[in-house]
Amino acid sequence: MKVPATSKKGHKSNRERQVLLGLVEYYLNTGKPVGSHTLQGAGFENISSATIRNYFANLEQEGYLSQQHTSSGRVPTNKALRLYTEEYLNSAIIAPEDEKVLQALRQVETREIASYLQYAAETLSQLSNQAVFLSAPRFDQDYLVELKLVSIDHSRCLCILVTGFGIIQTEVLYVNKKLNAFTIKRLELYFHWRLTGFDKPTTLNKEEELLGQTMYNELMVRYIVGYSNFTDEEVYRTGFSKLATHADYQTPAALAINLALFEDAQSMRLLLRDCVTHSRLKVWIGEDLLPFSSEIPTCSVLAIPYRINQHNVGAIGILGPVQMPYRRLFGILKVFSEYISETLTRHVFRFKLSFRQPHRTMSEKELPPLNHASFLLEDRR
Repeated sequence: MKVPATSKKGHKSNRERQVLLGLVEYYLNTGKPVGSHTLQGAGFENISSATIRNYFANLEQEGYLSQQHTSSGRVPTNKALRLYTEEYLNSAIIAPEDEKVLQALRQVETREIASYLQYAAETLSQLSNQAVFLSAPRFDQDYLVELKLVSIDHSRCLCILVTGFGIIQTEVLYVNKKLNAFTIKRLELYFHWRLTGFDKPTTLNKEEELLGQTMYNELMVRYIVGYSNFTDEEVYRTGFSKLATHADYQTPAALAINLALFEDAQSMRLLLRDCVTHSRLKVWIGEDLLPFSSEIPTCSVLAIPYRINQHNVGAIGILGPVQMPYRRLFGILKVFSEYISETLTRHVFRFKLSFRQPHRTMSEKELPPLNHASFLLEDRR
């Protein structure tokens, strides 16, 4: 193992710092406690094992290392991991094979911004083998393209709203009886006609047409109110199952604490907002996440903002075990942010899109007129 280069000066000697960084690197690569002889043979041949043991003892007293048994090697604490991440935060370089995967993000040409961001998050999750979450602004030119129905029981129906930019929303509507498959199909044809103005259905009976009008009006009101009242960023999350594959999360209790954080959309928003505010790659390790969780998570979060036309509009985050390949992920995140920023900026100009963020009120930026006259509610006087 190559001895890590270091440029920062601290209260400890440069050589002691190199030993600590080398130990952390070895531990992150192997997951095993590190002994003095092991580290000496991994790039520190010019330092005696006795000197390394002295460094270990000093570092343990300072809270950088821990030792489970007197005969076992040392493992880095979260304090050591923070020092390690600070050392390499601004010097990470992406591997060619990782960059090749991310190049696909630059080749996409689409108006479906939400679908693109979801695809980007999935790509990052697959490449990093970690859970991924992403915040996004709202694009003004979006509109509904499809309404689908799913019968739940005798009194409830789930409606799926699909927009032109690929956003999917769901609403539960109450009905006075269970809808069969044939009625649902006819109602969906009615919705299609109302959204597009084409292919007016002729097979609905009076009761179904009245129900269709009522449901359509209700859904339009909910959609328009939600569209106008933009108080929180859209948050996309993916890669839940990746957490369960890590050795650190093989017990239900360990997995549950970190899943609870990942499933809390508001905590995810706050983390991403903090990243956007600081306008740089940020790292939270273990207890750093306590302000966002009711228990101390045993995980780390990395997040970096992305931009449209040099303006921060959201952030992308990775959540995984504290023993993660930080240097590799730093390089991946920086290139990922660069590529999606470039692609989104190109799309905004090409398709003449505008966007807004939660802190902007409707008085600051008026809601644009809806594109389809069929959005108007029916006058049933």
